[in-house]
Amino acid sequence: MSEPLNPTSHSYFSQRLRLHYLDWGNESASSLILIHGIRDHCRTWDAVAQRLRDHYHVIAPDLRGHGDSAWQQGSAYGNLDFVYDIAQLVRQQELAPVTLIAHSLGGTLACLFAGAFPELVERLVVVEGIGLWERWTDVPPVHERIRGWVDEVRSLAGRAPRRYASVAEAYRRMQQTNPHLSPDLALHLTIHGSHQNEDGSYSWKFDNYTHAWPLFDVDAQDSIALWQRIDCPVLLLNSSDGYDHRIGQDGTDAYFGDCQVIDIEGAGHWTHHDKLDEFMAQVGPFLDL
Repeated sequence: MSEPLNPTSHSYFSQRLRLHYLDWGNESASSLILIHGIRDHCRTWDAVAQRLRDHYHVIAPDLRGHGDSAWQQGSAYGNLDFVYDIAQLVRQQELAPVTLIAHSLGGTLACLFAGAFPELVERLVVVEGIGLWERWTDVPPVHERIRGWVDEVRSLAGRAPRRYASVAEAYRRMQQTNPHLSPDLALHLTIHGSHQNEDGSYSWKFDNYTHAWPLFDVDAQDSIALWQRIDCPVLLLNSSDGYDHRIGQDGTDAYFGDCQVIDIEGAGHWTHHDKLDEFMAQVGPFLDL
């Protein structure tokens, strides 16, 4: 019997949260997890999953507070909470050894996970992963951090999710956010990334509290120490029109052992959306496809 064309939807529990993931079938193959970025969702990977599903058992989770996963109680979505969720998914579903492809915040998380558990990761692809940016390197005194964090969280407490009158209005917002997107892809991401409210309007699925960074988290030196523990092959993919301070920029590639850095021309931050063929032309050989 042939594999289904569409993924199946599943859930698992981590720290009492019901978290969602898609399974693209081919369970007898080696496992590959696709990890999305901040305020994104697992359907951002659909086109990549379609290209890889014949070679791997592809899993695409929604991080906590994103997509169809539960929102956590409280204000902070810390990197270590996300890493714990990834570890739970790998262990509960017996996915190790696993290959990881991860974007933006997901790239940060994948590097932390691979450094903490190098024995569980076979290969690692980081796409525009968040590197050593100012929040990690220019750390103010602790009293200033506490006061700033309190103010930030209080401001979010009164921030209601934005409502759009229709899917078409939300779709236009999606196009404004990433002008590189094709109309079909922008609509796909909008449909899967939004839900209809009781009054008929539409809002994005992610929790507004994902805008609040935790007061204390993995700092620059600890991140570097974890990067240096990664012992699998690493591909760092960045974009010519992407963001600053990505992993692989600012000399950060020196902290990885078996590593190659490639910049893709004409792509923005969502490299796998903007230049899918070029993206796969780099990922395929790295994965020995």
